[in-house]
Amino acid sequence: MEMVPSEENQFVPKEIQNAAEEPRVLCIIQDITSAKTVNERLTLNLPASTTLSKLYEDVAHKAGYVNGTFDLAWGNTPEMAPLDHNSEMSLSDSGFEPGGKRNFLQLTDKDGEQPQIASDESGTADSSGLDDSSQERFIGPLPRDGTAGCSGDYSSPSYSYSSILSKSETGYVGLVNQAMTCYLNSLLQTLFMTPEFRNALYNWEFEESEEDPVTSIPYQLQRLFVLLQTSKKRAIETTDVTRSFGWDSSEAWQQHDIQELCRVMFDALEQKWKQTEQADLINQLYQGKLKDYVRCLECGYESWRIDTYLDIPLVIRPFGASQAYGSVEEALQAFIQPETLDGPNQYFCERCKKKCDARKGLRFLHFPYLLTLQLKRFDFDYTTMHRIKLNDRMTFPEELDMSPFIDVEDEVLTSSNVKSSTVLPPGACNSQVTSLWKSPQTESCTDSGAENEGSCHSDQMSNDFSTDDCVDEGICLDSTSSTERVLKPKSLLTFELFSVMVHSGSAAGGHYYACIKSFSDGQWYSFNDQHVSKITQDDIRKTYGGSSGSRGYYSSAFASSTNAYMLIYRLKDPSRNAKYLAVDDFPEHIKSLVQKEKESEEQEKRQREIERNTCKIKLFCMHPVKMMLESKLEVHKDKTLREATEMAYKLMELEGVVPLDCCRLVKYDEFHEYLERSYEGEEDTPMGLLLGGVKSSYMFDLLLETRRPEQVFQPYKPGEVMVKVHVVDLKSETIASPISVRAYLNQTITEFKQLIAQATGLSAETMRVVLERCYNDLRLLYVPNKTLKAEGFFRSNKVFVESSESTDHQVAFTDSLLWKLLDRHGNTIRLLVLLPEQSPGTLANRTLCQKVGGDSDVPFDGSKGNRKSVEAILEESTEKLKNLSLQQQQQGSSTSDSQKSSDASDFEHIESPTQEADSNSSLCVAADNRELENRIRATAGSSGGASSDPENHFACEERSDSEVNNDRSTSSVDSDILSSSHSSDTLCNADSGPIQLANGLDSHSITSSRRSKAHEGKKETWDTAEEDSGTDSEYDDNGKSKAEAQYLYFRAEPCSQDDSSWDAQKCLVVHVDKRITLAAFKQNLEPYVGVTSTQFKVFRVYANNQEFESVRLNETLSSFSDDNKITIRLGRALKKGEYRVKVYQLLVNEPEPCKFLVDTVFAKGMTVRQSKEELLPQLKEQCKLDLSIDRVRLRKKTWKNPGTVFLDYHVYEEDISISSNWEVFLEVLNEPEKMKSMSQLAVLTRRWSPATMKLGPFQEVILESSSVEELKEKLSEMSGIPLENLEFAKGRGTFPCDISVLEIHQDLDWNPKVSTLNVWPLYICDDGAVVFYRDSTEEPMELSEDERNELMKKESSRLLKTGHRVSYSPRKEKALKIYLDGGPAKDPGQD
Repeated sequence: MEMVPSEENQFVPKEIQNAAEEPRVLCIIQDITSAKTVNERLTLNLPASTTLSKLYEDVAHKAGYVNGTFDLAWGNTPEMAPLDHNSEMSLSDSGFEPGGKRNFLQLTDKDGEQPQIASDESGTADSSGLDDSSQERFIGPLPRDGTAGCSGDYSSPSYSYSSILSKSETGYVGLVNQAMTCYLNSLLQTLFMTPEFRNALYNWEFEESEEDPVTSIPYQLQRLFVLLQTSKKRAIETTDVTRSFGWDSSEAWQQHDIQELCRVMFDALEQKWKQTEQADLINQLYQGKLKDYVRCLECGYESWRIDTYLDIPLVIRPFGASQAYGSVEEALQAFIQPETLDGPNQYFCERCKKKCDARKGLRFLHFPYLLTLQLKRFDFDYTTMHRIKLNDRMTFPEELDMSPFIDVEDEVLTSSNVKSSTVLPPGACNSQVTSLWKSPQTESCTDSGAENEGSCHSDQMSNDFSTDDCVDEGICLDSTSSTERVLKPKSLLTFELFSVMVHSGSAAGGHYYACIKSFSDGQWYSFNDQHVSKITQDDIRKTYGGSSGSRGYYSSAFASSTNAYMLIYRLKDPSRNAKYLAVDDFPEHIKSLVQKEKESEEQEKRQREIERNTCKIKLFCMHPVKMMLESKLEVHKDKTLREATEMAYKLMELEGVVPLDCCRLVKYDEFHEYLERSYEGEEDTPMGLLLGGVKSSYMFDLLLETRRPEQVFQPYKPGEVMVKVHVVDLKSETIASPISVRAYLNQTITEFKQLIAQATGLSAETMRVVLERCYNDLRLLYVPNKTLKAEGFFRSNKVFVESSESTDHQVAFTDSLLWKLLDRHGNTIRLLVLLPEQSPGTLANRTLCQKVGGDSDVPFDGSKGNRKSVEAILEESTEKLKNLSLQQQQQGSSTSDSQKSSDASDFEHIESPTQEADSNSSLCVAADNRELENRIRATAGSSGGASSDPENHFACEERSDSEVNNDRSTSSVDSDILSSSHSSDTLCNADSGPIQLANGLDSHSITSSRRSKAHEGKKETWDTAEEDSGTDSEYDDNGKSKAEAQYLYFRAEPCSQDDSSWDAQKCLVVHVDKRITLAAFKQNLEPYVGVTSTQFKVFRVYANNQEFESVRLNETLSSFSDDNKITIRLGRALKKGEYRVKVYQLLVNEPEPCKFLVDTVFAKGMTVRQSKEELLPQLKEQCKLDLSIDRVRLRKKTWKNPGTVFLDYHVYEEDISISSNWEVFLEVLNEPEKMKSMSQLAVLTRRWSPATMKLGPFQEVILESSSVEELKEKLSEMSGIPLENLEFAKGRGTFPCDISVLEIHQDLDWNPKVSTLNVWPLYICDDGAVVFYRDSTEEPMELSEDERNELMKKESSRLLKTGHRVSYSPRKEKALKIYLDGGPAKDPGQD
C-alpha cells in the first residue's frame, strides 16, 4: 500500500524512517521577488512522484501567494525557462534529485508582475477572533498578511521580517514596546481582555466637535482596542495612546509601576467620562468598600468609617518578620487581622473618657465585580538602606472564595445607614491600606519595583483619615451607590482569575508582561509586548515566585526574579458575566471606526508595496560649484536609466549649471573611489535590472558624472581598475594633482607605462613608476613583464611617475631623490598654530655664527620692541636668508654639488657642521600635503618661500633628535635613521670649537642627541620633561655625527581666513614632517614666536577645545594629523628632570579642606626646603599669602587625602618619588614643624561628644611609634579624658571622613582590640589618618522625635554640601502623570 504523506509532512523536512518508503525530493526555494524576502528560504520535502502542478500549489500555499502569479526557476541556471505550471510530470522526471540532495529553486515574478498575495478567505479580517464561534479559524498559522508583500513565515527558525507583520497564530495582536513601556502594554492588554471594560468603551461615542481626537484618551483607547480586535498585523503601536496622555518621547524611556499606572489612568478616564453614561464605570467594575474601625475593649464602643478601594495591597513579608506569607489567602487573612492598641498606644475612648486598650482593624464590606490584588513585592531594607524586591513564593488560586473575608452584618449596617455616627480621629488609620484610598496623594510602589521614598511604611503615613477626606474627587465615600447592591450569599463570592501581571527583574528595574485567560475559550495566553503565545496552567504556577526550598528570611535572595505582581479576578456571576462584543454587533460609530482604520491600513499597505519596489542607493556627484555632493536616490525599479538620470540631475541641483545631456549615471565605489562601469546603450533599461533588483543595501553606489559640452564621456568597462597618476618633478620637487587612468589587471608594467605615457606625455623609456599600496608603503615597479595584479593593484590605486634624464634613477630606490621626495610627501602634515597674544621681540639677541676660512660673524638683526605680524616675520626672514645665501655663494663655502646647483634638494646630507644653516631663519621649500600640492605651491610662492627660488637652497628640514618612526612595511630603508638637531641659537663651524650659550651649556650638548629607544611605546604625558631630552652628546670628539642625519621638512606660512576660525594675524599654517621631534618643532617655531624654545610651551587643542601641554621633547608628532590645532603660550618650558606640580592648600577645619593655589615647577635633586623657597614668593605674588618658611609644610596629596609629610632635607626623586601630574598639599602651621623624622607618625584626631551631639575641630598628634597606647596617652593628655575611659575609632572614606552625628556613635568600630596601629582593622601606616575619640562614660543626648528630625535635616544638608553620603537616597524618578489638557505646562524657568 502506497503511503500518502500528510500535509504537514509535505512542508516539514523529515528523515526517511522506512527504507521501503517512497524517495523524497528536498526543495529549497528562494523568493527573489522582494528585497525583504531574498534572504529567506522556503523548504519543502515532497514525494518524488509529486507533479510540477502540485509543487506550484504547495509553494503557493506555503508562501501565501495566489497560484499562477509567480514562476519557479532553477536556482543554479536561472536563465533557463521556468518550470511548467500545468505539467503533470513528476519531480523525479523533471530533473529533481531525490535522496536528500538539495534542489535549489528561485521564486520569481511572472511576466514582470509581482506575485499576488493570497486573500483571507476565512473572514478573519473582519472578526475579532475572540468569540467562541470564530476561535477555531485561528488554530494553526494564518495565511500571510500581504501588507508587506513578502514571503510568509518560512521554515527558518530565525526571526523574519514577515513575522513582524503577520498576525500571531493565536489570533491576538501584540503591542510594540516604545522603549520601556512594557508596564503600559501589560495593562492595556488586560483591559482589552476584560469584556465588560471593552464593551463599555465601545459603547462610548466620541464627539469630534467637542474634543480634539489627538488628546482624547477614551477615543485613542477605543481606536487601539479596535485595532487589537480587527488588525491583521502582529503588533501595533501605542504612540497615539501615549500622545493622548500628554507624554512626549522621553516618557517612553521612563519605567513606572503598573499599579500606579492603573490608578492614574482610571482617574483620567473618570475625569474624561464625566456627564456620560460611563461616568461611574470604573467604580461599578473595580470599586469595593471596607470599614476601618477601632473598638474599645472595656465598654465595646466602636468608632469606624467606610472607605472605598480599587485594589487590595497584600504584604508579602510582614515588617521585621523572617518568613513570608505562603498564599494570597494567608495574606488576606493578615490584612484583616486586628491589632491591639495598648500601653503607650492606647486609644482615647469617647464613651469612657479615658485612654483604654482597644482593637483596631479592617473589615471588607463589599467586593468589586473585578477584584484587583497587588502583591507588594517591593520593599525597603533598612539594614542596607536599599530598595529590594521580595521574590518569595506566594501561591494564588484559579478560583478565590472571598466569603471568609467579608462582614455581612457590617454590609447590612452600611446599606441602611447613610452616614456613620462616628468618624475616626486623625491618625487612626491602618498602615496597610495606604495605597487603597482613591486620593491624588496616595503613595504606591512604583517603577518596576522602584518605590517612592518612604512609601508603603507606617512611619511615613500622612493623615488619610481626616474628616475632610470623606469626599474624594467628587465621590462620596460614606453613601451607597445610586443603584442599591443586592447582598450576595457567601456562596456567590467566588472569583475566577483571568489576569496575572508578571514582573521580571529587581527593585532597580525590570520587565512586565501579562498572562491573560480568554473568557471565550478559557485558554491562557502570554502577552509579552509584540509577542502573543499560548501558555498552560503550569506556566501560571511558575509565576508564584520563590524556590522549592524553605520560606526563610534569605530564601527570596536565591529565588527566581520572575513572579506575579498584580492579579485580577472576576466575580463568577452568570447574570453579569459578559462576552466579547462581536464585530457584527459593534455600534455604528465603532463600525465606522473599523472601516476608517481598515482604509488607513490599506493605504499603509499600498505605501509599503511602493517601498518594496523602490531602489534606494547612495548617489554622489562632483558638482562644478559645490564640489563632491552626497545624497540618496530613490527610484522605482521600473523606471528607466534615462528617467533615473533626470531624477538624479534634479536631486543634485544641476539645473542651470550643467545641461542634462552632459550628465550620466555610472556605477561607483565610493570607498575605493573607483568607477566600476558605465551604462552605454542602456538608457531604456529598467533600474531594477541594472541594479540587480530591489535590495535593502547595495555593495556599490552611483555617481552622477558631468562633462563640458565639448568633451566626450569615456566608457568604463567592467574589470578595469582605476589608477590615479601623480607626476613628480624632481627639479622643482613638486608632485602634481592626480590624473585618472583606467587599466586592466592583466596588463604588464611595460604596457602600463605606455598607457601612462599617452595620458601624461612623458617618455616611457625613462619612466619610473612607484605604487603606493597602502599608507606610506612605496613600491618601485621595475619588472617589465610582471602584471599589475601580481604587483598588488586593486580596484583603485595610486602611483607616482617620474621621467627625467637625471642620474637619480641609477642609485638604489631608497637612496634616490625620488624616494626622499615621496617619503616627505607621505609624512607631511598640516598644522594650525595659534601664536601668543604678546610676543617679545628677542630676535635681535640671537646670532648667526658662521666661519668661512676665517672668523666672520653675520649678525641677525631681529625685530625689536613690539611683536611683528606673521607676514612681517616671514618677509624679514626671507630677506635675511637671501643675503646670507649670496654671501655663501660668493665665499665659495658650499662644497656640495647639490648645493652649487640651483635645484638643491631638501634632503641633502651634510657631512659636517660647516654646511649647517639656521633652519629657523630660513623659509622652507614647499611641501606637498597629500592631495593639496598645487595649493601649497601657490601659497608658498606668495610667502617668499617658493621652492623654485635658486637662492633658497638651504636645507630647511629640522633634523630629529629621536629615532624616526618608519611605518613602511616593505621598504628597505633603515628605520633607525638618527639625526642631529640644530641649535636654535647658533650656527657653528666644527673647527671653531664649542661656543658658549646663554644657559652655560656648550653647543654640542644642545645640538645633538644620543640614540635612545626608551621612548618607544610610551604614552605621552603632559607634565614632565622627558629624561632623554637631547642633552647627552651623540657626537664623537671631532664633532662627527655617529649616525646618518636626515633632515625633516618644516614650512610655515600665514593662515588665511578660510583656513581657521582663529585670527589670521595670529595663526600659522605649518607643513611639517610628523617624524620631527617636539624639541626640533619648537626650535623651528622660534622666529615666529619671538623667544627661544625654552621660553614658550606647546599645547595641543582637542575637538572639545580642551588643551593639554605637550612636554616630551623626544617624542615625534606622529600622533598629530592634518588640521590639528596647536596653541603656543609664553612661559618657561620644562627642562630635563623638571616636573610641573599643582599646589593645593590643606585646610583641615574648613568646610572645603582642599583649595587650589598655584602651578609650579619642582626639579629632580631639589630639596623640599629649596622648593619651599621658590614657592613662597610665587604664593605671595599670586595668592597674597605671606608665609614664613618655618611655618609651612608640604605633604603628599592622594585625591583629597593628606599623606606623608615631606621633611626639609628630603630630596625629590631620591627620597620622594615625583611624577607627571603631581599634586602636593601645602599646610600652614600654627607653630614650628614638629615632624623631624620619617619614623614619626602624624595623625589627625577629632573628639566626638555624645552629650552635645557635636564633633570638635581637627587636632594633629605626632607619634614616635605605631603604638596604640601612645596614641591613647596623647589623646588623654590633650583632652583630659581619663585613659581608662578613652575610646577611639578610625574614620572611614576620604578626608575629612565626614559622618553624621546621628550615626557616628554606633556605626564606627570603637576601641578595636589591637596594640599597634598598623594592623587590621586600623591599618594606619602613613601620615594623615583620621581618628575619632570619645569619653566612654559620656551618655548620648536624649532627643525627641522632632529634635531628631531637625538634626537629621541639618546633617543631611551639611554632608550633602561636603559631598559625603549621609544615608541611602533613591534615584530620582519622574512622577507618572497623565495630562488631561494635552501636555505638561512648560516651566518658564526650566531653561
